[in-house]
Amino acid sequence: MFDRLDDILIHYEEIMQELGEPNVTENQDRFRKLMKEQADLAPLVEAYKAYKQAKQDIEDSLALLEEESDEEMRELAKEELSDAKKRVEELEQELKILLLPKDPNDDKNVIVEIRAGAGGDEAALFAAEVYRMYVHYAESRGWKVETMEMEETGIGGMKSVNFMVTGQGAYSVLKYESGVHRVQRVPATESGGRIHTSTVTVAVMPEAEEVDIEINEKDIRIDVMRASGNGGQCVNTTDSAVRLTHYPTGIVIYSQTEKSQLQNKEKAFALLRTKLYDLELQKKQAEESAARLSQIGTGDRSEKIRTYNFPQGRVTDHRINLTLYKLDKILDGDLQEILDALMAADQAAKLANMNEAEY
Repeated sequence: MFDRLDDILIHYEEIMQELGEPNVTENQDRFRKLMKEQADLAPLVEAYKAYKQAKQDIEDSLALLEEESDEEMRELAKEELSDAKKRVEELEQELKILLLPKDPNDDKNVIVEIRAGAGGDEAALFAAEVYRMYVHYAESRGWKVETMEMEETGIGGMKSVNFMVTGQGAYSVLKYESGVHRVQRVPATESGGRIHTSTVTVAVMPEAEEVDIEINEKDIRIDVMRASGNGGQCVNTTDSAVRLTHYPTGIVIYSQTEKSQLQNKEKAFALLRTKLYDLELQKKQAEESAARLSQIGTGDRSEKIRTYNFPQGRVTDHRINLTLYKLDKILDGDLQEILDALMAADQAAKLANMNEAEY
C-alpha cells in the first residue's frame, strides 16, 4: 500500500528545490501551483518520514538485542523496540487515512441552502436558528459568510435561505450537514404544552466555477424587477432584483440582496451554476451508490440526519448514534465535536472498505 510513497517523497523534494530557487515567483501561476502541492503533500511526507524512522528504530533495537549481553542495556532496547512498534502501528493508520482518495471538491467554498419543511411557522423559525448556527460556526473558523437569497416570514422565520461560506476546506467539513434536521419542542404559540416535531432540509453544495459548469445563454431567461421587502433606502426604487429561469431544469433563482442589479445578477448566476453542478454530483453519486466507500457525507437530502430535542436539551446525530447534551451551545455554533466524529466515522468506513478490497 505504501509502495508509491518513496516516489511521492522524491517529488516533494523536487518541489522544495524549485521553491527555493530565487526566480520562482516570476511565474505566479506556477508558484501558486507549487505552493498548493507542497501544502497538500507536507502532512503525508512528514508522516512517512516518521514511519521510516520508526521502522529503522525497530531494526536498531533488534540488532542491539542480538549483540548486547548486558541485562540493563537489553531491557532498554526492549522498551525502545516496544515504543517503535507502537509508533509504526499508529503511523500506518495515519498514512492509510492520508492516502485515502480525496474528494476533488474538498477545497472548494460552499453554498448552503436551508429550506423549512414540515411544521409551518415552527419549521421556518427553526430554519432561521439553523442558519444562525452555521453563521456562528463559520465565523468561529474565520470563514466569510455572504447571504445570496433569503425568503423570510413575518415572525422572524425563514422559508428558505441560500448563503455562501468562503474558507479553506469549507466543503470538506460542511458536506456532512446535508440532510433533514428535525426539531422537537413546544412552540411559543402552543397553549397545551404539547411537543411538536418540525423539519428543515439542508443542502451543502460545492461552489461551481465557470470551468466546472457551462451555461448556454439560450437556456436562460433573465427578468429584472423592483426588489420587495425591507431593503432600506433605494432598494424598492430601482429595478435591482434579478430572476433567472433555467428552462432545461426548471430552476428559478431570485436575487435581491444587493442594491446593484449587476451584483444581484452575478450572485444569481453563481447560485445557478452551483445548483446545476450539484445536480450533476447527485446524479453521479446515485450511479456510484452501490460501490460507495462510505454512506456518511454522501449528501442524501432525504435522509434524517439529526434531531434537536429541546425538552431534553440534547442533539442526536442518527448516522453515528452520537448524542450530546449541549443543545444551546450547538445552536450557538459549537459544531466541531459532531463534525470531528462524523469525519472520523467516514474515514473508518472508507478504511474498512479499503482493507476488504486488499484481501
